Amino acid sequence: MDVTTKTEKKNDYVFKAPRGTEDVLPGKWELWRLLENTGRQVFDLCGYYEIRTPVFEDTRLFVRSIGEVTDIVEKEMYTFADSEDSSITLRPESTAPVMRAYLEYELHKIKKFQKFYYIGPQFRKERPQAGRLRQFHQMGIEAVGANDPLLDVETISVATRIFDRIGLEGYKVKINSIGCEKCRPVFRNILKEKLCEHEKGLCELCQSRLNRNVFRILDCKNEKCKAISYHMPSINDYLCVECQVHAKSVREALLEIGIPYIADAHLVRGLDYYTKTVYEISHSSLGARDAICAGGRYDNLIADIGGPSIGSVGFAIGMEATILAIENVMAKKNKPVAQDMLCSSPLVYIISMGEETKKQSFHLLNMIRKSDLSADFDYEGRSIKAQMRTANKVGAKYVIMLGPDESARGDVKIKLMETSEEVTMKQSDVLTWLLGRHTPSKC
Repeated sequence: MDVTTKTEKKNDYVFKAPRGTEDVLPGKWELWRLLENTGRQVFDLCGYYEIRTPVFEDTRLFVRSIGEVTDIVEKEMYTFADSEDSSITLRPESTAPVMRAYLEYELHKIKKFQKFYYIGPQFRKERPQAGRLRQFHQMGIEAVGANDPLLDVETISVATRIFDRIGLEGYKVKINSIGCEKCRPVFRNILKEKLCEHEKGLCELCQSRLNRNVFRILDCKNEKCKAISYHMPSINDYLCVECQVHAKSVREALLEIGIPYIADAHLVRGLDYYTKTVYEISHSSLGARDAICAGGRYDNLIADIGGPSIGSVGFAIGMEATILAIENVMAKKNKPVAQDMLCSSPLVYIISMGEETKKQSFHLLNMIRKSDLSADFDYEGRSIKAQMRTANKVGAKYVIMLGPDESARGDVKIKLMETSEEVTMKQSDVLTWLLGRHTPSKC
């Protein structure tokens, strides 16, 4: 065979995107733009700030945070030698990198409580399927520095607000508590003992999970494993008092702000760092792997990677899966994608004067946000002076103050920050007053 023939054959080769990746071409980009812009606008509305981390990290970060015996670390990470004694890994998720940045730059010393969001690619060596790729994209939030169960609820409400704004109907919110380091070990031993009685009926993967990560068996999609898991004890029967109170507060607050949920005792997360609240948002149009958002609380993660003990909670939305769900809904209804819209700047900061008015303030916060007016709220239980400093720093136009006296009368005080003028009105009149001064954001 001569050189000319070889050259001709080389030129005939058609290069394709690597397996498990996809190109976003004109015609589909509009959906990506809608989802990204909506996400950014809602994150801004709720007081989250963007953070960007490298697409690769020291491999030890993921081994230490995610867990050495998880499927991700053992099978799915793209890891490469960086030098003779170190390696780097393309990030399989973004929570650990965000926490690494939080510690590396000592952000906790500047301001312990901070709220971040990110949008970008992640990488896992999985079997590619619809909506599940090897290079995939997530948008997510991390609220760092508070243990308040209302913060768990805020993160869920942020996710549902995004789905509502892009017109994704039919999603479901599932929640559970997986306990903490006090109560989870007891349940782990009981669950393992019960599952060992059915070991032969489990799939091969779940048989290996018995001694590695027994909770993941509860999340297996194999029909035989699902049938066995259905008859297993529930962790809710073994939660310590602290976890019971936390779980009860989350569920009550979800109902108070109008977010229906399904309590799923078998809902777990595949990453070791989760504690207490875990949740998923799913869409039935995607089939067996129907999750479009997953999140929860991770109070030990920062300590696990060398920092102080700081409570945190967050979620990640799978962008490919969400876009596929949008396309499915659009196809069913034969409707076009909604036009992208702009978001308003920060408007209201709510100051709660004491623990007894916190829930009432949180309800007011969500009522204002439901009217497409941006608002934020203090989750750290700080002094009124500290809360007012925050309101000034974020540039809120109005500060709504709710103390015990105002609560008893059904009133609020509103301070106009530009003029320092204060007005008192009924809580029921707040929305009308705000809407009379500002056009709602349609983000």
